[in-house]
Amino acid sequence: MVQRLFRVSIITAFLITLSACDNSSHQTDEVEANSEAISNTKSSNTTIHSNAADITEVAKTPSATGSNKAIDWSAIASSEPPADPVHYQYPFAIDSQNVRDYAEYFKVDKRTAQYNLTVGMAVNEPLNKVLDQLSTSYVSHELIDAKKTALIIHTTPEVQPSKFDYVIQGDFGKGLVLSVEIKPDGVKGENSGNPHRAELGI
Repeated sequence: MVQRLFRVSIITAFLITLSACDNSSHQTDEVEANSEAISNTKSSNTTIHSNAADITEVAKTPSATGSNKAIDWSAIASSEPPADPVHYQYPFAIDSQNVRDYAEYFKVDKRTAQYNLTVGMAVNEPLNKVLDQLSTSYVSHELIDAKKTALIIHTTPEVQPSKFDYVIQGDFGKGLVLSVEIKPDGVKGENSGNPHRAELGI
């Protein structure tokens, strides 16, 4: 009887010990799991803060295209419809000395000379409108005397390059089209000191 009780006591003690070990092991697993979760949370928080910092830096960086100055051609355009250049009543007769001299000097036909001479006299109309928008970005301008005449306006580099066909609305050259081109190349010409004078000597 004593031996039996002794065996029961030993078995009971053994079971208690096993239970205690199992609980200890379970608690250890829980602690490790909790530690890993905390570690992952810290890592996640670090990543979030890092990404937030990156986003902040991007927000502080100015847009390259946003810093450019663009000409608003809709504000410059006239309401005049384009005229037919073939049947246009030019102020310069086709056989006039001015037309013949121009045609010979620039190697163009007389009708082109008529056209170029006329729009050249009206060049200040679109030029002044563009200058109002360019302000200090203006550098110089020139009138190209060729088969297709054009007003080239040279500006500082922050201005966006663009082209526009301007229809003259003034009495001189009314309805004729003059191509206007913005070139942000900073080229200085004869008109640098006087932006209201074209290079035709007018």
